[in-house]
Amino acid sequence: MIEQIKQVIENLNGYGFSVLVLVLGVLEFSFGLYKKRWNKNEKWVDIACFTIPKLVVKPLVAYYGLKVLPAILPGFKDTFSWVPFFWGCAIIAVADDLTQYWYHRLHHEVPWLWRFHRTHHSASYMGMAMASRQNIIYTIFFSQTYLTTALVYLGLGIPAVVVKGIKGTITTLAHSSIPWDKPFYQYKILHPLAWILERTISTPATHHAHHAATTDDGVGYYKGNFGNMFFLWDIIFGTAHISRQYPKAYGISHYEGDQWYAQLAWPIFKSKVPGSELAADGPMIKADVPLQPHQLYRPEPLAEPETEQAEASFRLQPVKA
Repeated sequence: MIEQIKQVIENLNGYGFSVLVLVLGVLEFSFGLYKKRWNKNEKWVDIACFTIPKLVVKPLVAYYGLKVLPAILPGFKDTFSWVPFFWGCAIIAVADDLTQYWYHRLHHEVPWLWRFHRTHHSASYMGMAMASRQNIIYTIFFSQTYLTTALVYLGLGIPAVVVKGIKGTITTLAHSSIPWDKPFYQYKILHPLAWILERTISTPATHHAHHAATTDDGVGYYKGNFGNMFFLWDIIFGTAHISRQYPKAYGISHYEGDQWYAQLAWPIFKSKVPGSELAADGPMIKADVPLQPHQLYRPEPLAEPETEQAEASFRLQPVKA
């Protein structure tokens, strides 16, 4: 039974995830869910961030797994190969995602780290492409990548493949502009499941809030909701904000379209936009500015929170303001 489950998930990780991404992409473009905000500059940013890191980071991680780890831990290869499949998946899932939660959170709370993560928040839209929109240096130092690779070296290779497929699906769906979680809030029979779901994994409503351009409306919350696969970390560490609504504006309020190469590889390349956080003489953190009407989406609310727990908002100190 376990072998059959592993085989199914391995196959899904091989081609199923690619099919999912393709379907999401077609749907997003077909229904115009990017709201015509995917201009030429933003296309180049997304395409560069999707392709170039794969040419740089994957070989680097492969070298680390195939050369560095055997050199520094020569007697530990496959040490954990005795661990049962499901426990291996649990170890990988917790180790990988909890490490990423703190890596992500630090890039919002430590001012000098913010600019390495800023690219992921600069777009004024949400969509499948957002999941890989990252500064290459931020990607190279992904701490969870090296921890998971070490666990693979120690014998948890198959669980890592399975968790990667599940996590990739959840994070892509959470960034997608398709509000797949909306029915859970609309239909009363699904409300108990919604309560569990939104506190366990990242959903569009909770993760879109993290990408909001402002926190003034009670919906947007870029100061929290840091979870990637598991939203549970935000619940545990007090950084969760659940409103069951979507923000009216995404991105960074003072963003003026920094060049793709600056967003991909700052500080190696600097932005030519005067006053930008990525410019040569730019500030470390720039203050937010009032949003203009053209920056607003005005999406349809999902649902009003039913309980005080659903309205709970755990605040941090402002990071971008």
